Amino acid sequence: MFEGAFTALVTPFKNGEVDYEKLEELIEFQIQNGIHGIVPCGTTGESATLSHEEHKQVIKKTIEIVNKRVKVIAGTGSNNTKEAIELTSAAREYGADGVLIITPYYNKPTQEGLYLHFKKIADEVKIPIVAYNVPGRTGVNMLPATVERIFKDIPEVVAVKEASGNVSQCIEILDRTDGKIDLLSGDDSLYFALLAIGGKGVISVVSNIIPHDVAEVYNKFAAGNYKEARDLFYKYFYLTKSMFYETNPIPVKTSLKLMGKINGELRLPLCEMKKENLEKLGKDLKRYGLI
Repeated sequence: MFEGAFTALVTPFKNGEVDYEKLEELIEFQIQNGIHGIVPCGTTGESATLSHEEHKQVIKKTIEIVNKRVKVIAGTGSNNTKEAIELTSAAREYGADGVLIITPYYNKPTQEGLYLHFKKIADEVKIPIVAYNVPGRTGVNMLPATVERIFKDIPEVVAVKEASGNVSQCIEILDRTDGKIDLLSGDDSLYFALLAIGGKGVISVVSNIIPHDVAEVYNKFAAGNYKEARDLFYKYFYLTKSMFYETNPIPVKTSLKLMGKINGELRLPLCEMKKENLEKLGKDLKRYGLI
């Protein structure tokens, strides 16, 4: 159901408020450059600092602007199952193609708790779900056996965004689900590797600034042009590392600012980059011809 390159879109701000004019410009930039889908209100979209009303409005506006030209997977996760249900229900009402639901963070639920979290959401709201595993941020790793159980018992869960950084774990997930789950890379640097083992694409940070190249890696790979796909991936590989000089989305928002697309405003507790990292980032963007 979900394959290709999806952009985990930043949320532009202006004077502390969501800048919907810039949001539209960013979405048009993505679509014009061939991206396969948009993911609003994920980690890169600073969802943790959006009010519930802002969260819903960003999803609603994104769906309206996209107007079915590409797929929209709305970030609706929370460490509060009830809140996740509320956000997921709103996304379904607005017409999202699916939702991205992160494993609950800070609570550190057991594997049983993870299963029950996804089951409760799916029981309440019928919409395709991408389960998001990012233990580096949440403090809990959703194990392959749990993914298998969720996939087999909960038909709404059709995909998993894997950001554990563990390729062996990804292989086991595909093996346990007979390759039927849509495995999406949640780590730009492992995008090509996950395609090679049977993954279906990526939910990308770096595609905020180079949507065409990230989409083309998938297009070339899907067409059987593996060397061309690999060579293009290698071309921008080190740029993916630049996006993590500091906590995501600080570098990618700063990159978009340097490219003249947004003002780069962040919400606390995120803040401006250190001078030395900003200088490194600027050199990387120049080397790639982005500024």
